[in-house]
Amino acid sequence: MPADQRLLGAVPELVESVVATLLNRVPVYRRLPREQVTGELVQVTERRIRALAHAVRTGLPAPEAEFTAVREAAARRAEEGLPLDAVLLAHHLGLEVCWELVTRQARDGDAADLLVLNRLLLDQLRQATAAAGAGYVDGRRSLTDERHAARHTLLAALLDGAPAGESAARAGLRLPATYAVLRLTVADHPDEQAPGVDRTVAGHRKLRRLRSELDHRTRQSALSSLSASGGVALVPLDCPPDGVPAATWQLLADTVRRAARAAGAAVRAGAAAAAPAGVPGAAVLAQEVLDVARAFGHPPGLHRLDDVLLEYQLSRPSHARPGLASLIGPLADSADLLTTLRTHLAGGLNRRHTAHALHLHPNTVDYRLRRIAVLTGLDPTRPADLLRITAAIAAHDAERTQEPARGGV
Repeated sequence: MPADQRLLGAVPELVESVVATLLNRVPVYRRLPREQVTGELVQVTERRIRALAHAVRTGLPAPEAEFTAVREAAARRAEEGLPLDAVLLAHHLGLEVCWELVTRQARDGDAADLLVLNRLLLDQLRQATAAAGAGYVDGRRSLTDERHAARHTLLAALLDGAPAGESAARAGLRLPATYAVLRLTVADHPDEQAPGVDRTVAGHRKLRRLRSELDHRTRQSALSSLSASGGVALVPLDCPPDGVPAATWQLLADTVRRAARAAGAAVRAGAAAAAPAGVPGAAVLAQEVLDVARAFGHPPGLHRLDDVLLEYQLSRPSHARPGLASLIGPLADSADLLTTLRTHLAGGLNRRHTAHALHLHPNTVDYRLRRIAVLTGLDPTRPADLLRITAAIAAHDAERTQEPARGGV
C-alpha cells in the first residue's frame, strides 16, 4: 500500500497515538485544558497528518497555508506559556509516530523507497519546525508588547493619581502596599562624547544596560519609564510607606550603584515612598530631593529627604534664607577661602585631611581658617559656630541656584 494511503487510512488511529504520545512524553501538554486537548490539539494533529500525506503523494512541500497554520498555532502556544522546546518536540514526536506506522510492514526490498520517504518527512519537519519557531517568537513578541503597554498604562495611572486597580489587573500585577518612587538622572557615557561615535547609539546601549540591571535587581517588578538621560521608576515594597526598613533603602541604593556601574555612567536618584494613591506626591518630592542633591553637589547615588533635610529646607524661599546666606558673604570674592571651608566641613574638620585634599601645608589651612573667622565672625574651629556655618553655606548655594530663575521673572 502506498505510504500516503497508509497515512490517510489510519488518520483516527494516528491522531489518537500522537496525542497520547504528547501527553506521555511532554509533561507541559498534560497541563492543557481538556477541551483544548480533545479539540484544538486533535484538529491540528489531523491537519498535519493530512498535509504529510499530501507531501508523500506529490513529492512536493505542503501548501504555504499549512505552514501559516503551524506558525499561528505556535504563536498561540507562546501566548499560553508553553516553552519553545516542548512546541518543537511535539512536531518531532508526531513525525516519529507517523514514520513508525508507515514503516511497520516494510520489507527488505523497500530500502530505496524508505530513503525517499525519509527525505520527504525530514523536509516537512524542517519547514514545520522553522514555521513553529518563527510563530513562537511572534507570539512572545506580541505578548511582551501587550504586557509592556499594560505596564506603561499602569505607570501612567499611578503617576496621574488615577484609579490603578484595573490597569494592574490587565498588566497581571497586584498593587503593593508601597512604591519606592525613584527619579533618576543619568550622566553621559564617555562614548556619547567621543568624536566620531554616534551619540544616539551610545546612549541606547547605555540605557539598555541600565534597564537590564534594574530589571535584574528588582526581579522585573519595577515599573519604569527611562531615557538615556534619566526618568522614573516605581519599585513595589511589601511594607507601609512610613515603615520602610533602612535595609530596604540600602538595597535600593545598592541597586542604583549597580545600575550605574552597568551603564558606565553616573546615576543620581531622588527617592520617596508612598502608597499607590500617594505616588503623584511622592514623585514630586523625589524630584525635589533630586534637584536639591544635584544643586548642592551631592555625589551620585540614592538620596532621600532625610539625606538633604537642611538643604531642602533652605532651598524653600523664606525671609531667613538671604540673611543666612549673607553670613558668608565676605567670602564671595575669595574662592580659595570658600573652597577651604567646604573641604574642611566635608572632611570632618580634620585639618590634615583638608591640607591633603587641597594640596596645601597644614599651616596654610590654619591661616585660611583664621582668616575666615576674621572676615565672617564665624570660627570653623569652634563647635558653637558650626551649625550656623553649615546653614549659611546651604543658604548661599540655594540663593545662587535660584538667581537665574529670578532674572527670568
